[in-house]
Amino acid sequence: MTSLSLYLDTLVQEIQKPEAEVMGLALQTGLRQLWRERALGRYLRGEITRAEAIETAGIDWVELAERQHTAMLEDLAWALEV
Repeated sequence: MTSLSLYLDTLVQEIQKPEAEVMGLALQTGLRQLWRERALGRYLRGEITRAEAIETAGIDWVELAERQHTAMLEDLAWALEV
């Protein structure tokens, strides 16, 4: 398993930015991802509207979440029939 320090060292070398800047970018990226996942989860649980989810996460992410949710429900229905 690759360690996080190896990821960090590789990114620092490849994008030629200081380690602190790479860490800042990683934090921003991670926070955006967590925020998007939170919005998509809330949408799939019916806590926010589709329009709100699109505004927060973007149409592509909402459509992907809908397809994945539908596939999961189909798999679950199939498993329960067996």
